[in-house]
Amino acid sequence: MSETAAKETYSFQTEVGRLLDIVAGSLYSNREIFLRELVSNASDACDRLRYLAITAPSLVEGDQQFRIDISLDAKAKTITIRDNGVGMNHDDLLETLGTIARSGTAAYLETLDKGDKKNGKSDLSLIGQFGVGFYSAFMVSDRVDVVTRKAGEQEAWLWSSDGKGEFSIEPAERDERGTTVTLHIKKDAKEFLEETRIRHIIKTYSDHIGFPVKLGDETLNEASAIWTRQPKEITEEQHREFYHHIAHAFDDPWMTIHNRVEGVVSYINLLYIPSTQPFDLFEPERKGHVKLYVNRVFITEDTSGLLPTWLRFLRGVVDSEDLTLNISREMLQTDPKLAKIRTGLTKKVLTEIKKKAEKKPDEYETFWSNFGAVVKEGLIEDATLRDRILEICRFTSTQGSGQVSLADYVGRMKEGQEAIYYIAGEDAAKIAHSPHLEGFKAKGIEVLLLSDPVDEFWMQHVTEYEGKPFKSITRGAADLDAIKGEETADEKKEDDDAASIDSLIAAIRQELGAEVKDVRSSKRLTESPVCLIADEGDMDVNLERLLKRHGRLQGGGMPRILEINPGHAMVKKLANRAGQADAENDSLLKDAAHLLFDQARIADGESPADPVEFGRRLTAVMESAL
Repeated sequence: MSETAAKETYSFQTEVGRLLDIVAGSLYSNREIFLRELVSNASDACDRLRYLAITAPSLVEGDQQFRIDISLDAKAKTITIRDNGVGMNHDDLLETLGTIARSGTAAYLETLDKGDKKNGKSDLSLIGQFGVGFYSAFMVSDRVDVVTRKAGEQEAWLWSSDGKGEFSIEPAERDERGTTVTLHIKKDAKEFLEETRIRHIIKTYSDHIGFPVKLGDETLNEASAIWTRQPKEITEEQHREFYHHIAHAFDDPWMTIHNRVEGVVSYINLLYIPSTQPFDLFEPERKGHVKLYVNRVFITEDTSGLLPTWLRFLRGVVDSEDLTLNISREMLQTDPKLAKIRTGLTKKVLTEIKKKAEKKPDEYETFWSNFGAVVKEGLIEDATLRDRILEICRFTSTQGSGQVSLADYVGRMKEGQEAIYYIAGEDAAKIAHSPHLEGFKAKGIEVLLLSDPVDEFWMQHVTEYEGKPFKSITRGAADLDAIKGEETADEKKEDDDAASIDSLIAAIRQELGAEVKDVRSSKRLTESPVCLIADEGDMDVNLERLLKRHGRLQGGGMPRILEINPGHAMVKKLANRAGQADAENDSLLKDAAHLLFDQARIADGESPADPVEFGRRLTAVMESAL
């Protein structure tokens, strides 16, 4: 007998315990979904074994007909779901039914804990993003027993738990491969011991399952691959339930893309775009979740060769009769037929998304809010599709609260405007109030507000749109004179202060020295006294900040240019002071130079260069003013 032969007791991972509490409270009115989840798991187990058997046929020797059986025992108050799929061994049970091995789980469950303040329950769609799966069984049962035996192995195991903090694993007996899940039904869930209730649930939620789901001798589902049917034959409800099954989700699909392609490579795709962000959307692995089938035989869900990573939010199925059943992971990356499918799928998805954007812009805002940051990764990774991706990109801007396309922006550019202006930062609300925008707002010139981390990186690859270059307003000079915008009061009068500002610029430049690259008069500022910008050929301010944070840029970075607003009342007074005879020895003027520099840093979301000296200088200047 092995070391694991005795009964072992374990505590659930903390996150599992919290998930169980949330599920029990939040899904009460939807308790019937436990059966959908368990039948889906059984179907997945059969799918996985059918694929493994392609190269290891001995795994299904003597039992090649996959099935899912449901049995009820009203006297014992149990429901049993049995499959002859791949099964699990001791380690699989530990990994699958006791922990949630996903990064960010704790933070995500914090979101679930907050829930809906109105009714005290967590939002169902949020839970769906996480995927409750097996744990939904505890909504209707006070104990769950799982007897399982992995295909190709002799040992069987019993996993058991009441869902209250612990579970046990011990050796068991089982004549065949597969898994049997037995639910000991709670008193308030007796309705699920009725055959009519079970029939209704399976027909509603699991009719699309590709293996027969039986209750005794009766087959409850159609047991045909839904994607092989004609699109017009599939109802919206059937699409919704298949999406729930394939994505292990609770939200409704935002879009369905179902079509058959005939040609050099023939395939069927049934793809769904979720209406909420999947839990793992921004995980570093960037895994896809579209299942690949060959002649309705499941091959893999690791479909990095089937769709680009920037479409990883897609869920669904692609089925081709032209691929080989024993296609390997390496072949997925190099098979020319798969490359053709990838190209066709990607273009089809872009086409359908563009149609939706044009026909229903309000609904499209929801999609873009959820997945825009991911789609923009394609601007970096798919050079041949950049123009098509740019067509579906949307942005916030200084023009208003809605989303704008680049075509919208170009169509309302001012006379004399040659560039598409943008400002990038980490917080959309903060950059909307950046001092860099003042001169542009004063002239009514629209500026795109970019707040996704990916924005700085795709801007390194996409330099123009329809011949109009992209230009950051935090880099280089802002020459707004050539643009015919709304004239400001300052522009209508003679600028008599231009000469007097020179002495102040010289004083600040001398005092700050190497801390700044240059000091100059600003044409972009109308209200704030100062701002910092990168020089024309230097790295943009926000990109430098991002690279430092991720350890990809060492040192202090390039010094920036300090721009001062010659029309600001404080700057005017400092200019007058700088023009006096003994300005070189004016300690207040020197302190003011550093304070202006620190003020500009603070406006950019940074700290003063020297906090102690900042405090001393601020005190000194205030004392002189009182």
